[in-house]
Amino acid sequence: MNIQLGFEIAYQFPRSTPMILTLSIHYSRASDLLHPDHLLTNPAVPTTAYRDLFGNWCTRLVAPAGRFVLSTDTVVHDNGSPDIVVPSAPQTPVEYLPESTLVYLLGSRYCETDLLSNFAWQRFGNGPTGWGRVQAVCDFVHQHIEFGYQHARRTRSALEAFREGQGVCRDYAHLAITLCRCLNIPARYCTGYLGDVGTAPPFGPMDFAGWFEAFLGDRWYTFDARNNVPRIGRVLIAQGRDASDVALSCTFGPDKLDGFKVWCDEIQ
Repeated sequence: MNIQLGFEIAYQFPRSTPMILTLSIHYSRASDLLHPDHLLTNPAVPTTAYRDLFGNWCTRLVAPAGRFVLSTDTVVHDNGSPDIVVPSAPQTPVEYLPESTLVYLLGSRYCETDLLSNFAWQRFGNGPTGWGRVQAVCDFVHQHIEFGYQHARRTRSALEAFREGQGVCRDYAHLAITLCRCLNIPARYCTGYLGDVGTAPPFGPMDFAGWFEAFLGDRWYTFDARNNVPRIGRVLIAQGRDASDVALSCTFGPDKLDGFKVWCDEIQ
């Protein structure tokens, strides 16, 4: 299957403002692009690209004063299979984990492992390990948080989502990540595109999506506490410890969001 995806994001800037953008499709999906996902700016400005500490493609630029629009539009080929489910995937003891995964056991900006550790072990410590433990975490988070765009707050942490019981996809991911880390399972935050392929209407407004990956056995697996079912057509943009590592845009000065549109649709 082919998926057309992209975005148009508009800002108003009172003065020229440096920006760092994490909006390019992840290198692991580069071979699936039918044409490059070039980042376009209006007005046109010089851009430079680099990889961050997590391997994500990032773009630097200086936005001029006034209205500034970022956009891209591309087509990605996808195998059409839902997220992989491997109930037999075991939990790897900490002493045998690859060094590259250890940072994903630690607390981070939005994932307060020190404050949720006792709850995690009380709730999940006597249950299954491995895949079953991560799925139990997802089941809990899916039921515990009430989804609603009106609940969105960009500063909400995992602990606050736990206490408030409401949020959006990033809050589901942060809470699940935190509980997994408390249980000695490396977990990392993911952001990307996720359309409505394989789901029943009515469809909600399209946005970028947040989910997470857990390291089990010898590899990373996708989990989604918000939807809590395998989904089709997930397209990764970036991975990190939490949403602070994969912010779609960082502006180094005042700005006003003036328009926001995302699309992710199956095409023939």
